[in-house]
Amino acid sequence: MKNIKSVQQVLAPPPAHMVGDGFRVHNFFPSGYNMGLQRMSPFFMLDYNSKVDFSPKDEPRGVGVHPHRGFETVTIAYQGKVAHHDSSGNQGVIGEGDVQWMTAGSGVLHKEYHEKEFSKNGGLFQMVQLWVNLPAKYKMTPPKYQGIENSQLGKYYLPDNQGLVEVIAGEYNGINGAASTFTPMNMYNIRVKKGTLLDISLVEKHNTGILVIEGNAKINEAETAPTDHFVLFRNDGTEVKIEALEDSVLLVLSGEPINEPIVPYGPFLMNSKAEILQAYDDLAKGKFGVLED
Repeated sequence: MKNIKSVQQVLAPPPAHMVGDGFRVHNFFPSGYNMGLQRMSPFFMLDYNSKVDFSPKDEPRGVGVHPHRGFETVTIAYQGKVAHHDSSGNQGVIGEGDVQWMTAGSGVLHKEYHEKEFSKNGGLFQMVQLWVNLPAKYKMTPPKYQGIENSQLGKYYLPDNQGLVEVIAGEYNGINGAASTFTPMNMYNIRVKKGTLLDISLVEKHNTGILVIEGNAKINEAETAPTDHFVLFRNDGTEVKIEALEDSVLLVLSGEPINEPIVPYGPFLMNSKAEILQAYDDLAKGKFGVLED
């Protein structure tokens, strides 16, 4: 292949830890492999809740009320259902194939937890949560919420019933994504059958990774990427060749880096320590609104 976007590393899932009592996640970055704060910018954090079977529970598991400022949270559901409430008055439930995109912006309180009926019945649960950084000029944008059902995603169907590419954000072969973003990025779910060969083109200087949600794939005719592994690419080309060694689901993340200082602290992601201190002061003064736990 000409102008190949070469693989830097295929990363196994880091040890899992719990977020609240409802999300058992592998943190691939920023801490899991010490990539640095900018290596996958504009994607700051990737928490992957690999497939886990939750027992039935009357009181839904999840994460209680907590604040955010300066970035966006994106939750992609593969198995199970998760509910969202925030202090801007937004709420929603997403299930298999759906996406929840919350812009914290200037500040919001939210909580996320297993949907009531799913919790009562129990079952398989598999999710991705991303933190997507906002540029300095948008850090204090008003909060908003995009609840995107699978039917709303842009979809490119591959020939011969080989599968499809679901376009969450950005564009693929003329099909536009459903989510609005503040910086250029492409975010796809590739759902393909065993034996499918697929070439994708991405911007050379965009930070790029692929998370293998299901199955097993060969990347660029060389690197094998099993289930629950993350493929990190170098910023040296545009073309990626994918061969599905099994029926597979792959999450593609590729975005334009935000070349600004990053100061993360707790639930805030800002550009300076002073802005972090201001966020805590505003939180204490009730400027993030009110939300019952």
